[in-house]
Amino acid sequence: MSTATICSDAALQRLEYPRLKVILAGMTQSEPGRLLAERLLPSLDDGVIVTALDEVDEAVRFLHDGQSPGLGGGRDIASVVEQARAVGSLVAIEDLQKVAASLRVTEDCRRWFRDRNAELALAQVAATILPLGELQRRLQDSIGTRGELLDSASFELGDLRYRIRQVRSRIKQQLDQLLTSEQYASCFQERLITERNGRYVVPLKADCRGQIKGFVQDESASGQTLYLEPTRVLDDNNHLQQLLREEQREVQRILLQLSDLVRRDGRQLLSNQAALSRIDLRFAAARLSRAFHGCRPELVSEPVIEVKQARHPLLLEKDGRIDPVAAVAIDLLMPSGCRALVISGPNTGGKSVALKTTGLLLLMLRSGLHVPCHPDSRMHLFRSLHVDIGDEQSIAESLSTFSGHLVKIRNILEVADAETLVLLDEAGSGTDPAEGAALIQAVLEHLCRQGACAMVTTHLGQLKHFAYGHPQIENAAVEFDPETLAPTYRLSYGIPGASSALATARRLGLPQLLLERAEEFIGREERDHSRLLAELHTRQQALEQQLREARQARSQAEAAQQLRRGQLQQLKEKKRDILGRATRQAEELINSTQTRMKQLRKRSAPTTPQDATAEKALLQEAREELTPFKPRRKRRGTTPEVVQTGELVRIVALGVEAEVVRASGTNVDLLVSGKRMRQPLSALEQFEPRRFVEAKPARKQVSRQLSERHVSTQLKLVGERGEDAVARLGPFVDDALLHGLDKVEIIHGSGAGILRRLVREFLAEHRGVSAFYAAPAELGGENVTIVELGDK
Repeated sequence: MSTATICSDAALQRLEYPRLKVILAGMTQSEPGRLLAERLLPSLDDGVIVTALDEVDEAVRFLHDGQSPGLGGGRDIASVVEQARAVGSLVAIEDLQKVAASLRVTEDCRRWFRDRNAELALAQVAATILPLGELQRRLQDSIGTRGELLDSASFELGDLRYRIRQVRSRIKQQLDQLLTSEQYASCFQERLITERNGRYVVPLKADCRGQIKGFVQDESASGQTLYLEPTRVLDDNNHLQQLLREEQREVQRILLQLSDLVRRDGRQLLSNQAALSRIDLRFAAARLSRAFHGCRPELVSEPVIEVKQARHPLLLEKDGRIDPVAAVAIDLLMPSGCRALVISGPNTGGKSVALKTTGLLLLMLRSGLHVPCHPDSRMHLFRSLHVDIGDEQSIAESLSTFSGHLVKIRNILEVADAETLVLLDEAGSGTDPAEGAALIQAVLEHLCRQGACAMVTTHLGQLKHFAYGHPQIENAAVEFDPETLAPTYRLSYGIPGASSALATARRLGLPQLLLERAEEFIGREERDHSRLLAELHTRQQALEQQLREARQARSQAEAAQQLRRGQLQQLKEKKRDILGRATRQAEELINSTQTRMKQLRKRSAPTTPQDATAEKALLQEAREELTPFKPRRKRRGTTPEVVQTGELVRIVALGVEAEVVRASGTNVDLLVSGKRMRQPLSALEQFEPRRFVEAKPARKQVSRQLSERHVSTQLKLVGERGEDAVARLGPFVDDALLHGLDKVEIIHGSGAGILRRLVREFLAEHRGVSAFYAAPAELGGENVTIVELGDK
């Protein structure tokens, strides 16, 4: 068995798990993420699996929203940290460049998650990334993008390189003067400054030796050219060599310092890389999930497999890309109480693919990966997986194919328990059909007693009959097209499948005479049995098709009903919005019109009773025109027939409560917020049950005093100052309203007209005044203002 995994390495190979890891690794962004994907193995720790699936779920949601951290450029630095572990070790500059690149990526990743919800699982992983500020800053200042050591690595290095550039410039300037000198123009092969043995030289013709003083550092292969170091640059060349040696020592010192920093922060560097590779792997798994329309099925504790519309992940890959509809979706079902599933049917019908799909999906879930299936699926995380698929023949161990299968089955039976899933392909083949079927029957019974679950494929009729009669074993058949007899690669449960060897041979083009002869060799009973199975499959497929259509129709009906509900809700909301806007507009219209009318009254008071009557008629006409636009209050109670003094009622038009003061026929005097008004019974609504004002003795005493007090219908203000007159005017109008007076007179005289103007301005603002105008000439004219009381 592989270490810390659920099956052997051979089983992983048979189920093509390594190929799946190659696809997953191709979706990573960083080198550490790719290496982690390549080393991925199924885990036996259920907690680790659930955490991994939670993180993949989050990554899928991020990708769905078009978000993902940039992880490209991350490098694997485990070997670099290991190299720097020893004190005094020197890390090469290209390795330090890897560390610098990884630090940039991890910092970007940490910053990206810092702006997200800190409670997310992936954000908590990113929170373990610690910024190594000093190391990152030193590497950033010391190493360039091309892997060179920058002048800013240290002041000394920058100064040395500045001096080196000066000396080189001086040397080249002196050699340029020599090359362009007319005196020595014929001595040089070409006007070129080159370098030999680390010293700057010029190419001198061999026959001009001695014409220029200097040292020969090298010569051409033909001996015709001497590379001469002129005496005039000897000292500068020596100085340059000295500076270069000092530069090399400074470079070594800087690299040692950087190596020490890497050694000091080595543990955190590896921790940061582990977090980065984990996040990269989760986002790669999310990309894989989105590519094949994968999901996370429900993980259950009981040994159940109910994976709907499952597709083999590797069959979805086509020409280097993933096509989510490239494979036929099948239902893999082993419900509660079922311990074994016997799959039968024609060759090339998909029986082995069903086994491999089941095994690979289990490995994927145990690896923390989504699987390509319908979200409404359930699966148990078996802790042990045994696979016997393919040829187990071994010449070295003198084992036939059948013997190889038996050895494998023996090993399975020794360790199988309630957490074991066994996948057997072509069970019982390779020997006499009767004996092979009997042996597999005993194996399946033994596995059921041990509590293990098994899926087997077979062509043996005896094994199909055995599954039909066993309470813990189910039959499943590979479906086929009833017209062409070609397999559809889907599974049908409850009845066995016919092998259809002759039908397959006919479909593959074998000669007709040969097929007719083969039918003669088959007994009539076997032909009838195959024909019966074919008819059963045809009927079952027809029933399942009708069931699918019924479910689809039901789903469409539910969707249509939901759509209608949504549309109705939208209409209701739209209606409320329109009514709200209309109400506001009507109220604004009424308010603005009343304001204009009030301003009109203030500008010009009527001078004669006829004018006042005409103006009142115009105002009443305007009110009636506005009445249709005034928002109507919805009646919530019943219209009262009889009310009592002290009863509380509701004024429908105003939407306020009022106290009944006096009832007179069909009209009622009401008290609202200290103001008295009269309304008909039809304008009121009665509470159910009826409500009354609580008895308050003090209030009743005041009411008696008010009712007993005589209220005059006339107020004389002649000769009073404006402030005093207005101070008396307010209480006079309020008393008149409280006692239900319809009309009063205010005598203010003419004089300069100031008192008249103040009185009428006050009346124009008073809400209890419905109209006012000058008295007729015989009653005082402009010296008297007649006031009509009531709600405006």
